[in-house]
Amino acid sequence: MELPFAESWKIKMVEPIRKSTRQEREQWLKEAHYNVFQLKSEQVYIDLITDSGTGAMSDRQWAGIMLGDESYAGASSFFKLKEVITRLTGFEYVIPTHQGRAAENVLFSYLVHEGDIIPGNSHFDTTKGHIESRKAIALDCTIDEARQTQLEIPFKGNVDPAKLEKALQEHHSRIPFIIVTITNNTAGGQPVSMQNLREVRNIADKYNKPVIFDSARFAENAYFIKTREEGYQDKSIKEITKEMFALADGMTMSAKKDGIVNMGGFIATRRQDWYEGAKGFCVQFEGYLTYGGMNGRDMNALAIGLDENTKFNNLETRIRQIEYLAKKLDEYGIPYQRPAGGHAIFVDAPKVLTHVPKEEFPAQTLTVELYLEAGIRGCEIGYLLADRDPVTRENRFNGLDLLRLAIPRRVYTDNHMNVIAAALKNVYDRRETITRGVRITWEAPLMRHFTVQLERL
Repeated sequence: MELPFAESWKIKMVEPIRKSTRQEREQWLKEAHYNVFQLKSEQVYIDLITDSGTGAMSDRQWAGIMLGDESYAGASSFFKLKEVITRLTGFEYVIPTHQGRAAENVLFSYLVHEGDIIPGNSHFDTTKGHIESRKAIALDCTIDEARQTQLEIPFKGNVDPAKLEKALQEHHSRIPFIIVTITNNTAGGQPVSMQNLREVRNIADKYNKPVIFDSARFAENAYFIKTREEGYQDKSIKEITKEMFALADGMTMSAKKDGIVNMGGFIATRRQDWYEGAKGFCVQFEGYLTYGGMNGRDMNALAIGLDENTKFNNLETRIRQIEYLAKKLDEYGIPYQRPAGGHAIFVDAPKVLTHVPKEEFPAQTLTVELYLEAGIRGCEIGYLLADRDPVTRENRFNGLDLLRLAIPRRVYTDNHMNVIAAALKNVYDRRETITRGVRITWEAPLMRHFTVQLERL
């Protein structure tokens, strides 16, 4: 008989987690103003708030930490990291930062100015925040199919070429660059095809505009190209990665995802002018150029993580666990962004909580209900995260409203996936009784979802 699938790793160390009572969770959530970001980690049973910095590092990465060079300037750890990044991406110039939003801050301080328009595919929260805080506009050019959560197409994260070209025709002088997020997180962890990346590159060249990749999950994107796009089945993840980045001028990277480290990020580019323009902001905001915001030990771990996680078997283990959870939700009839993405399941909250009006934030309400049900912490990727329109100050209700269940890499077993699915089913089974949501009592002017205070209605 054919052998069943098994993980490409074995467990060497464990960390205990604690179950809590419903009464405890009700009190804790009230004290947190119904914002799960404000919960203490020990109040969470299964933590799916993010896959950023929450993965389990390998034995080789931990060994690399012990060999870190903490020299202030010219650390060997930086040159190890730079060699791996250049080998994977082809980018010659590398600036380390402490995480992805810092990479955006450093690069956008040079590239983004008031009145600019930055087209892309569903800019994530920090990307949009760094654009809008500079009084520029993040213009979403994602394909319309991404809004239809029950539609199954292989590359739902794609940029719409017609929307992109229209933006360049109408706002050419105001567009400093195009940004493509791989995979498209806000649209549900959905991949972008190589063909679409080529189309974006061709349009960019036509209008003489550079292209940046938001690359937090580039390896997962390469996995989907290998498994879903014709002509790539026989190519390695590293070969696909190199081909992807050949279509960009530069990248920002939150290394806490596909680098499988607890902290780290970087900028990489083939453009010397971008490097020269951004490096002063690195020194100002992050640190010297050969460490940026990272310790030498973390750069060692990241170099190893990037090499390990651009191998097919590591990615297959990770993404098949997402698919396992998706199949359990299929059994229970729970709607999510289909097909399952690379790093998370995104539950379509308005399709679950049909009686909760959009003004009462269905995805945040579902996040609250799942935590109360079983101590599972997810994350709202929807109307709260969308922030208010910077001009009208009205809530933006024109996108998807999703509960994201982000699965940390190499942390939980399929038994935990079973618990998650059963807890969601319990909430789903009583969905008709959930008729009210939450309202905002306090919010920050930008990226409010991290610190927003809410009350239940």
